[in-house]
Amino acid sequence: MGPAARRYARWAAAAAVLLPVAGGVAAVAEQGRPSPADDGGPRHGQQHARADDNAPDPGGPSASPAVPDRSTDPSGTVRSGDRTDGAVPHGRDAGPCTAPAGPYQRLVEKFLDLRVDGRQSAADCRAIRAWQRHEKLRPAIPGYAGTKTRSHIRVVGARRDPNAGGRCPEVRDRIACVDLPRQLMWVQQGRKVLMGPVPIRSGKDGRPTRTGWNRISWRNEKHVSTIYKTPMPYAQFFNGGQAFHGVRDDIYDPDGGSHGCVNLTRPDAERLWKTLRVGDRVYIWGRRAGT
Repeated sequence: MGPAARRYARWAAAAAVLLPVAGGVAAVAEQGRPSPADDGGPRHGQQHARADDNAPDPGGPSASPAVPDRSTDPSGTVRSGDRTDGAVPHGRDAGPCTAPAGPYQRLVEKFLDLRVDGRQSAADCRAIRAWQRHEKLRPAIPGYAGTKTRSHIRVVGARRDPNAGGRCPEVRDRIACVDLPRQLMWVQQGRKVLMGPVPIRSGKDGRPTRTGWNRISWRNEKHVSTIYKTPMPYAQFFNGGQAFHGVRDDIYDPDGGSHGCVNLTRPDAERLWKTLRVGDRVYIWGRRAGT
């Protein structure tokens, strides 16, 4: 058992009562590799063309550099798992851990250095729940190895070096790097990561986020969509009506998607607002699974 697992196991042991539960299956995430070319220069003063959607369904993330990346999967498959209402009552996160095995049980067991058998023991449940608490995740069922937990493992695994695959060019300019296959973004300058990685939600099927080189053309901290009449806080436009902006929806919802914008949690959108400026470059690559 590795140091991460021993730490989570100690938290878990202090947390609850033994209760046996059921078994499950697993899956993983993704990564790819194109090569960039510049599109010209910044489009300063450009007026917006189209805005983006903002449908209700909560969520949010953050990450820890201490755990190694075990999240990549060349298949790039996105599967459905746990869904969250984003507001789990405090009482549900205390006491016995009774979550059944989730669809990503083996993946989560491996990530946390637990015994990999796909079966949810009471100790597994407590260890998973303790890790979720530590990462400030709020799945509908604490201790459940579902989509929200699987997707967050991707963020944690990428935190040590989000550009390990070398997909985002390392140049002198500040670049917002958007990895569509992994549904992650970060900001870097040369080899230095200035922000992130953080989870994103890009365009859904039929409304893809456009790939390639762009620049931040204009920004509006309190923007409201001119098409959908919904708030787009901390909007930073980079390609016509496509922009980075915050949402209240669940970023990890496997069935969710934008109309082409790059959605972030509101706190992450605010951090990005403070990191980027008009004229900063944006590089987007790959394809979101299922689109």
